[in-house]
Amino acid sequence: MKVNPKVQNVNVLFANIERESQIQEVVFQKKGKPKVTDLTSIEISAKEAQQVASLSGGVEGLLKTLPSVNSNAELSSQYMVRGGNYDENLIYINDIEIYRPFLIRNSLQEGLSIINPDMVQAINFSAGGFEAKYGDKMSSALNIYYRQPTKFELSGEVSLIGARLSTGFASKDKKLSALFSGRYRNTNLVLNTLNEDTDFNPQYMDFQTYINYKFNDKWDVSFIGYVSKNDYEMIPKVKEVDFGSLQAPLKLSVFYDGKEDDQYKNMMGTATINFKPSAKWKFSLDSFAYQNREKEYYTIASAYMLQTFDPITGAPVTSYDVGGQIDHARNDLMVKTYGAQLKTKFSPDVNTDFEIGLKFEKENLQDFTNEWQLIDSLGYSTPRDFVNPGTLDASQLRLRFNIAGANHIQPTRMSGYAQYSKKFFWGDNRVFVNAGVRASHWDFNNETIISPRAQFAVKPNWEMDMLFKVSGGIYYQAPFYKEIKDLDGNFNPNIKSQRSMQIILANDYEFKMVNRPFKLTTELYYKKMDHLIPYYLDNVRIRYSGENNSEGYAYGIDTRLFGEFVPGVDSWISASYARVKENIDGRGYISRPTDPRFRFSMFYQDYMPKFPSMRVNLTLVFANGLPSGTPISLDGNGKPDFEAPYKYQRTLPSYKRVDIGLSKVFIDQKDNKARGAVWSKFKELTLGVQIFNAFNISNTVANQWVNDVSTGYNYPVPVRLTGRFFNVKLEFKL
Repeated sequence: MKVNPKVQNVNVLFANIERESQIQEVVFQKKGKPKVTDLTSIEISAKEAQQVASLSGGVEGLLKTLPSVNSNAELSSQYMVRGGNYDENLIYINDIEIYRPFLIRNSLQEGLSIINPDMVQAINFSAGGFEAKYGDKMSSALNIYYRQPTKFELSGEVSLIGARLSTGFASKDKKLSALFSGRYRNTNLVLNTLNEDTDFNPQYMDFQTYINYKFNDKWDVSFIGYVSKNDYEMIPKVKEVDFGSLQAPLKLSVFYDGKEDDQYKNMMGTATINFKPSAKWKFSLDSFAYQNREKEYYTIASAYMLQTFDPITGAPVTSYDVGGQIDHARNDLMVKTYGAQLKTKFSPDVNTDFEIGLKFEKENLQDFTNEWQLIDSLGYSTPRDFVNPGTLDASQLRLRFNIAGANHIQPTRMSGYAQYSKKFFWGDNRVFVNAGVRASHWDFNNETIISPRAQFAVKPNWEMDMLFKVSGGIYYQAPFYKEIKDLDGNFNPNIKSQRSMQIILANDYEFKMVNRPFKLTTELYYKKMDHLIPYYLDNVRIRYSGENNSEGYAYGIDTRLFGEFVPGVDSWISASYARVKENIDGRGYISRPTDPRFRFSMFYQDYMPKFPSMRVNLTLVFANGLPSGTPISLDGNGKPDFEAPYKYQRTLPSYKRVDIGLSKVFIDQKDNKARGAVWSKFKELTLGVQIFNAFNISNTVANQWVNDVSTGYNYPVPVRLTGRFFNVKLEFKL
């Protein structure tokens, strides 16, 4: 069968195999794209990442349509993979690991993703079983490669929620190239679709650059610079939430005083020297520095009234609860990381690769935490022992929780890897093998971890175009800021890495349907995990217990049908079923807060045959609700003790969302050539309309728990996500 470059990705590895009698290697990859040897990696189109209608970011928005990826917050660029949480995913830009903000507690605070789709050349994503050169995380690896412009270019975008301007150039001899891009985003109009009276002022901006200089065929240098500033200001006023059932309708009315003012400032710089003395050898030296400055300041007082209603007349009844609470935080975090990594690759022939890498990192973490919550119900501070109404409560005022800590550490982390890749013929069957090991040591907890990993694939010489793959190994979740911070707000030097033993079985089947190319991918996986750190999920914030006192397992199946549902454009349908369980302190297995269960998603592109300049793309997601709706019980010191999930579990409603992007291409390089003195300067000009949450579905991201002091019952009040929003954007390229 003829190999279609749009459908195949891993199969290109086998197209490159050279028999001894052959002289020249046959390559079906696009020129300039990085060579990918990871069998578990799938390639995502950078162009589609730019076009997808998504509030969370182009690349991450497209990732969330894959079967293994889950997310229930449209404003967040974070994602969960195969039952893992937000912290278990590796993200690289040009092979340099990057970090996300750490103090984000809800998706409204998130701004721009660090990944700028306009600068991207290639996107490779692995949902597990990835090779040894990637770092120590338990779930996934996303590797982004930025592109090098070949001539002068200027492009931009203006919409109701932001703007972007990018420019690039290359010298006449092509030795020097540079790419610059700045972005601005303000989601105030989107947040106004929330059913509450709140003043929002969220402003996010960043600037990135990618510069390359090639001295000769052997030496070249590059630099990536990044700086971002995210400001989130919120002044809540009034909020009303209707919930409950038809037989027992409930209404929560909340009145606020105070404000929240958060700031997130990130900076990163990476310089790379590449040396290629011959066709067989390649050396790379990366030096990098990263700084993350975060401030989370809020003091918000709220008074609430919980009412029940007669289901027939709709009139409020006398059974109600009133109270109030004060939420206060002054949290400061400074994370600095700098270091260097040396990588070498030796290819004795076109079918064999040896790779070795060493990395040194110096980390500086300064963390100051002061966070507490006071809850009052009918004039009584909670938590407290029940006192009959009218009886004087002489006990001291008690906070629901109080977290305070001042931490400053400067640990060193060292890691290295070695891996071997080989392509060969086994009879008439094509085979690929990748095996390697990585090791890492962190002197904060004085722990050394060793992670062996392997991949194997065979492409039988069959009439049917089939590829069989198996991959796996031992994967660790190396602790960092979030994992080492306990519930008192202090860093725990005794915390150890979480461990996952994985195996993934996969099959790729390429075929033609209605005379167009398609590819069906099926993956089965199982993970056995130990040394786990229990955590609870509050909106998009993860708070760990600070102890390795849990074990667990995960299993599932992922399927994706990829191909040209419409001639000339790619679309796909994804479906998955997965479970992830844990056993805390030997009390029995229960669902983890990120247990995904069933999920269905779609990315679909289309155009009008008679008017190909009219285009549409659609993303659809249906996902079972996460079991993170359970309130966390507190011990006598106001600390979560993780007993509530064993008493009962409550699951959030299913997540359902459809986003639609409509566009009209006025000018492009194909059928719509520019005419006129003014318009001839444009290479591309497109006007688009994006419909976010097209069916205005009221999704729930978390529960806010309101306690009735008279009955002791906790009412789950849904925290809802944004409604329907129409965005208009204009894109151009000169």
